[in-house]
Amino acid sequence: MNKPALNVGIDPELIEQARRLGISIAGMDERALRLHLQKVYPTGGDARAKRWARENAEAIRIHNEFVEKHGCFGEEWRSW
Repeated sequence: MNKPALNVGIDPELIEQARRLGISIAGMDERALRLHLQKVYPTGGDARAKRWARENAEAIRIHNEFVEKHGCFGEEWRSW
């Protein structure tokens, strides 16, 4: 009995990075690929993190303003 193919989405940028480095991604999920890329190319994640921060700077600013004005969600139940 053949198992149906499972299409698990992996960040296309990770796939491209693996391709550039000549890494086969056969049998890897996104988590495994990220861990492997961190081992073989540790500085690659820095560029992605900086780009993410730039792309999301406006949303982060709005969120921080909201928290400053209204407090953190569930703050009244925190015991620490």
